[in-house]
Amino acid sequence: MAARGKSDKRVEPSFEGSRPSGDLRLDADERIVGNGRPGRRPSKAESEDRDERSERPERVRPSRNRKVPPRREGGGFFAPLRRLVYWCFVLGIWAGIAVGGLVLYYGARMPAASTWAIPDRPPNMKITAVDGSVVANRGSTGGEALALEEMSPYLPQAVIAIEDRRFYSHFGVDPLGLARAFVNNLTGQPIQGGSTITQQLAKNLFLSPDRTFERKIQEVLLSFWLEHKFTKDQILAMYLNRVFFGSNAYGVEAASRRYFNKSARDVNLGEAATLAGLLKAPSRLSPARDPKAAETRAQVVLGTMREEGYVTDSDLKTAMSQPPAKAKSYWTGAQHYAADMVVDEVKSLIGEPKVDVTIETTLDMRLEAAAEKSLNDVLKKEGGKLNASQAALVTVDATGAIRALVGGRDYATSQFNRAVKAKRQPGSAFKPFVYAAALEAGARPDSMVNDAPVKIGNWSPENFDEKYRGPVTLASAFAQSLNTVAAQLVMQVGPDKVVSLAHRLGIDSDIQANASIALGTSEVSLVELTSAYASFMNGGYKATPHIVKRITDPDGKVLYEADYANPPRVLSEPVAATMNGMMNRVINEGTGKAARIDGWQAAGKSGTTQSFRDALFVGYTSIMTTGIWFGNDDGAFMKKVTGGGLPAKAWKEYMTSAMKGYTPTPLFGTGRGLDLPPAAVQPDSPSTTIGDIISGILPGGRRTQDELPADYPPAPRPPAQDSASIEREPARVRPVYGDNQGYDNRDNRQIYDNRPVYGDRGRHSDVIPPGDVPARDYRQYRGPYDSPTPVPPGAIGGGPVPPGDVGVAGSRGQPRQTTLFDLIMGQ
Repeated sequence: MAARGKSDKRVEPSFEGSRPSGDLRLDADERIVGNGRPGRRPSKAESEDRDERSERPERVRPSRNRKVPPRREGGGFFAPLRRLVYWCFVLGIWAGIAVGGLVLYYGARMPAASTWAIPDRPPNMKITAVDGSVVANRGSTGGEALALEEMSPYLPQAVIAIEDRRFYSHFGVDPLGLARAFVNNLTGQPIQGGSTITQQLAKNLFLSPDRTFERKIQEVLLSFWLEHKFTKDQILAMYLNRVFFGSNAYGVEAASRRYFNKSARDVNLGEAATLAGLLKAPSRLSPARDPKAAETRAQVVLGTMREEGYVTDSDLKTAMSQPPAKAKSYWTGAQHYAADMVVDEVKSLIGEPKVDVTIETTLDMRLEAAAEKSLNDVLKKEGGKLNASQAALVTVDATGAIRALVGGRDYATSQFNRAVKAKRQPGSAFKPFVYAAALEAGARPDSMVNDAPVKIGNWSPENFDEKYRGPVTLASAFAQSLNTVAAQLVMQVGPDKVVSLAHRLGIDSDIQANASIALGTSEVSLVELTSAYASFMNGGYKATPHIVKRITDPDGKVLYEADYANPPRVLSEPVAATMNGMMNRVINEGTGKAARIDGWQAAGKSGTTQSFRDALFVGYTSIMTTGIWFGNDDGAFMKKVTGGGLPAKAWKEYMTSAMKGYTPTPLFGTGRGLDLPPAAVQPDSPSTTIGDIISGILPGGRRTQDELPADYPPAPRPPAQDSASIEREPARVRPVYGDNQGYDNRDNRQIYDNRPVYGDRGRHSDVIPPGDVPARDYRQYRGPYDSPTPVPPGAIGGGPVPPGDVGVAGSRGQPRQTTLFDLIMGQ
């Protein structure tokens, strides 16, 4: 109340140390609180404290009427940002703890790191030709592993540029790459993966492709282990040798051969960019599936390489101007038919390989290319109009080594090997076995037979032209491929003897022992038929078909080595020589005229099956034997295609190319004037005595085995019999063809390394292109026909041809004895 009595004049605040005695001041006990009642009276202690404070200098307070701006809390404008950073930090700590816990949890579920090891790469089979060049690779990966230094330098550069630019600087995981991928994915830019090359390798080596958090953590842990265990170059090499490139190709070597048909050692910049581009989507970007997409991706890789400084602008311009890579939908090239055969043979020899193996084969890639070209040339030119869609070819040398094999028209379209796995009727191409059996039984090339209608049971064979020629010689009947004569010979010799001889020469398929085998009604494969013909070429020795020469492991240890240097004799030399002369007439004047090649003496036989389903020609020179088949997979009829037609034409084109580099040499047994072995001189028939009449009381008396011509010894026993009873001529190597027809045995090396001695020491020196391994000449492991060669005794096919009552006009080789029965009957 006393305040109201004071003047209303405004009192200015004082900046003095003490307050004027007349100032208005409300103490704590004078304030109105609550419901307007005075507050409680302070205690004595509080009063003393208040008095003490009143003596202190007092801070000037502003007037109540002056507005005081509100106090800003939390640090002003940056407070929200600081708050965000704070909470992010806190959350980061908790997230780190959570991730660490998960890492520990999933890491504990993995095997101990001490047990981790790089899994073995699936075994690869590297298949090489006689000159060491790679034919193909087979196995789960499709290619061999290469060291980083062996690869084209463009390959690792392209892969690093597009897949992991900081490969040589990170520790297995690239945080910057992860951040970049995260930002790009959030902002809608092209999706990128943040995995490094090390992480991709860890995933390929150890983990499944499942996209789970557990797998990602394990991938990171394994990446750390890989970086600790191996160098960067080792990691990169393992990655490039195992990563998937599409089209069943694993590793750069397999991919390079798959898409470019060359080694990864030789790829250029554009090809390397194409391969590196495949890693993003191997199946979708494959040049075999979408060449345009593969090229577009390769351009991206090239641009990245330029940014990273791996290539110059000039290199970039050159690479971008190259045509895009094109690849067929499957492996292409006839050599892959041979490679498939090699794989089957290797598994039968050593089982499933457990380590990488190198398989040295008998293939000659020069011949392989010539064979593929010849078949395709004939098919393109005449196959369409004659309804012939497929063909196959096999070439073997004197030992049975397969020098060329084509299993079909196009491996990329069909991988079925028609030369090995298909069995078809050989037709008249089977007749050499019939005639050889007849020769073993005592017939002669000049023996007379009657070409006339024949009926055997319910079967009446007819000639191809439905004409009959009457009395003809065996040689003439063979050259003209007369069916009636072949049927008569089968019945005279016996079907079982013909079957036995065919098996002896190498026909492994089942053959029905009936009269119809004269026309080749039992099915055989082309490879066994061709190798059986090689026994005629080499002078009567077994030519076992084989394609694997040697198998070695990565350390050079020999796991298998073939040895066909000492083959058994399966035909006597006179029979082999006679058959060579008869089959030579087939080409010179018979059904195989289209197969004649300039400058070479050749022999062979054509074959055509019923309704022109199959057509074959099998022939040989002194160097190699080749069989060719034309037809259709579904057995559809061709338009009058015979063995002397398309197959003979293809045989001529191929053999003309194959014989380049060799000096023409005569067929076995015709070394002196190319004449057939002289016919045996038959003694004049002695006058018939009463003893002869008594001893020959029954009709058809025959000479005994001892009375056969001396130059026609009986055939040997088949190889299936006791080997002790088979005499084998020792193998002779490196012959020197001189006037003395001698042999040089100074270098008795493995059979595949034998070459004729060159120079002027012999008049038959072969001229062989540098680097080529020649096919085996028959003279390289046996003597010429004129040299004395022991023929083992045997009874197979022994005995003369029994007197035939079907179409035989007479035989100068076997005069018939007069018996008492003949005299009584007036004969």
